[in-house]
Amino acid sequence: MIDPLSEIISLLRPRAVFTKGISGAGSWAVRYSDFGQPSFCTVTEGRCRLAVDGEAPVTLEAGDFVLLPATPGFTLSGFEPATPVFVDPKLAPMGDEVRHGRPDGPADLRMLGGYFLFDSPDAALLVSLLPALIHVRGADRLTMLVRLAGEEARENQPGRDLMLSRLMEMMLIEALRATQSDDAPPGLLRGLGDARLSAAIRQMHEAPQSPWTIAQLAKKAALSRSAFFDRFVRAVGLPPMEYLLAWRMALAKDLLRRRDVGMAEIAERVGYGSASAFSTAFSRYAGMPPGRFARAAAA
Repeated sequence: MIDPLSEIISLLRPRAVFTKGISGAGSWAVRYSDFGQPSFCTVTEGRCRLAVDGEAPVTLEAGDFVLLPATPGFTLSGFEPATPVFVDPKLAPMGDEVRHGRPDGPADLRMLGGYFLFDSPDAALLVSLLPALIHVRGADRLTMLVRLAGEEARENQPGRDLMLSRLMEMMLIEALRATQSDDAPPGLLRGLGDARLSAAIRQMHEAPQSPWTIAQLAKKAALSRSAFFDRFVRAVGLPPMEYLLAWRMALAKDLLRRRDVGMAEIAERVGYGSASAFSTAFSRYAGMPPGRFARAAAA
């Protein structure tokens, strides 16, 4: 059976991992501007405070893991009053440990952090289906993956890029598994956490070429059409047919980017009866014809 979460992580194509150590002591605070790329950290010693724009502040403790799929602005600090020092994440050096606050003596906090890139042309859409802030307590497996990624990033061994991509995929899936619950924010995880909606979502992913209707998907979910529609919007954050269109177009962009499948076959795979019907729908959705998108992706 198709696993929607694995499909989305595969399409995101995480790559180019950058990591560094972070420590803090005494009175300190740093303010990072909006970055837009996914970032992560795991606390190895001590505690600190994390305030992400748009989210409630959280206290991070040893063993905690945090993932920000689209990294908005945030402030990281100790617990003594301090004026935040501005840091531009695009210019911050990677590789060496960064020390905040008192430069000498034992650290109150040690953490491993970093960021990576998504190689998908539809990353913004896919990321919008994930929680804005993922905070996992007692994340031993995630801490191990972060350590492995840091070691792999520092050592220029054969197969390094593939190893890092696979480690990031594992880290994403492990983190998202830990946040899959009924009280998760609207998005794919909450939809998959609903047994009835999950049945319909899996069908959309398993057979995107099928001419699905609300009535058919509602039947898969064992709900009336109105109940299914309302429940889907509340859980996933967008209507079922809008989700299906977004998924079809994400698949189409991936196929166009690979340039090894003809337009007629792409149209068939994503549920259109002809190349011209697909071209019209794709142009309306993406703002350019599929041929131009393929050429731009290749360039």
